[in-house]
Amino acid sequence: MREEPKDLWVYEREAFAEGYQTVCGVDEAGRGPLAGPVCAAAVILPAGLVIDGLNDSKKLTDKKRRELYDVITQNAVSYGIAMASEREIDEINILQATFLAMQRAIDKLDVRPDLALIDGNRAKDFGLPVRTIVKGDSLSASIAAASILAKVTRDRLMEELDETYPQYGFAVHKGYGTKRHYEALREYGPCGIHRQTFLKKFYEK
Repeated sequence: MREEPKDLWVYEREAFAEGYQTVCGVDEAGRGPLAGPVCAAAVILPAGLVIDGLNDSKKLTDKKRRELYDVITQNAVSYGIAMASEREIDEINILQATFLAMQRAIDKLDVRPDLALIDGNRAKDFGLPVRTIVKGDSLSASIAAASILAKVTRDRLMEELDETYPQYGFAVHKGYGTKRHYEALREYGPCGIHRQTFLKKFYEK
């Protein structure tokens, strides 16, 4: 039995009904890895736009994500993608660095949104009204689109960084703590893009 496509515009329509005109979705990729930056995206989609296959980026294949990346960037009213570096993560912690990347992504939008829908259950003052939505990346079209832009952008960056640090396998695991990654850390030690605060448990062992 085919699943009926989910209505991903419920939260946006609610906002429009309340008088908000420009709604952006915001999500991040890369909170968990041991290496590389955290990446965030903010996306304003044309109201009601249906993008076939749009979903939480984690539920899509790599190929499908990259296809949707092009569809989203071609159709969005505006989008912004930004990072917070591994150094910033070490200095201010991953949650604050995630908010910093989100703020930078929102600030890159050509059109000023009057509401931001943020994936998760925590937010900060981004200088505009915000609503958090738990599992928003599979419930809101705008957040799902942001999750895909953030994930694809970060994956591409980790593939580029793999050329600089080929011994770690970043192109494969994207910096996450896989068996292969830990083996490389034991053999070579950390490199310039590792998050030192994420390696404390590794060092303790």
